Amino acid sequence: MKLGFFTMPIHRLEKDWRLSLKEDREAFILADELGFSEAYVGEHVTDKAENITSSVAFLSWVGSAIKQMRLGTGTINMPNSHPAAVASQIAMLDHMLDGRLNFGISPGGLLSDAEVFGNLDANRAEMFVECIDTVLKIWDSEPPYEIVGKYWTISTKRMMLPDIGQGFVPKPLQLPHPPIVVTVVAPFSKGVAEAAARGWDPISANFLLPKWAATHWPSYVEGCQRVGRPVSSDNWRVAKSICVADDLATARDYALGPQSPYRYYYSQLLTKMKIGGRANLFKADQSMADDAVTLEGVLDDLVIWGTPDKVADEILAFQAQIGPFGTLLYAGKDWDDPALARRSMVLMAEQVMPRVNAALPKKTVKAAAAE
Repeated sequence: MKLGFFTMPIHRLEKDWRLSLKEDREAFILADELGFSEAYVGEHVTDKAENITSSVAFLSWVGSAIKQMRLGTGTINMPNSHPAAVASQIAMLDHMLDGRLNFGISPGGLLSDAEVFGNLDANRAEMFVECIDTVLKIWDSEPPYEIVGKYWTISTKRMMLPDIGQGFVPKPLQLPHPPIVVTVVAPFSKGVAEAAARGWDPISANFLLPKWAATHWPSYVEGCQRVGRPVSSDNWRVAKSICVADDLATARDYALGPQSPYRYYYSQLLTKMKIGGRANLFKADQSMADDAVTLEGVLDDLVIWGTPDKVADEILAFQAQIGPFGTLLYAGKDWDDPALARRSMVLMAEQVMPRVNAALPKKTVKAAAAE
């Protein structure tokens, strides 16, 4: 099992934006130093808590300090973006990162973002498909493009000057395109199968109950088999909220205590999901009333915490419950206590993952090592 990093950091509203950005950057650099295989960052435009407004800008800032990890957008919210802007910015970033970019995409889940971009009442799933299809067509074709869609039309025919290079949208370094990953936040998501059939890979979100994350693997298999794509658990990533400390009391307090950044993170998400009509993500029984979903229950269901041995055992039990994912994405949180946040990542890489991989079948470990 590989270890990666995924953050849609939710910071306290009163925290200095410069400090939160600095600490988010330090988390990426630390993950790289610890041997994490890849790291993703989310983006939202209208959220004071989730305050990274551009994953491309953030990765551009971080990229020069990263030595070995792949970096990923986590995700580009496609309905809020013009396809030509996405195509050109991702192409440039792929070159800046020397081909170490994963292209994470989604329809976007923050309703205030949808409102500010004017698509709150639109079919955002349809816009998502058209946007990514258009981006791929731009990369796969030559100007003047002449791509006509329902939401966007792409052309440089009128003003193209080929002799001086005007009218060309750049292509990425990785051809035909960087690996595409999609975040999956719904139980029994049909999007997993469709993504797999297109050669894309899923990331199961860290705010989805294990029993619902378990529905993603059969869908991925179905999508691969539909088009004759080899099925590989290495291509399934699962994000998880994890807190590791040297003793149980410290881990429990930092993960669950009244001032815990994990508690703050899930209190924000629970509020957003209830208001947005998506509290079902936190329901083991879909007939539950929204009011019956409590923050204590969410923390109990979704956060793994403890000493390295306890955390390793729970990760193995989690994988046995949901299916054979190949990469565990450690979900970043606000560095409310930088020393404890750093220590958790260090223990995760240096003590937890060796325990986990030692307990997995040897052929799985060998396959991971061969990569």
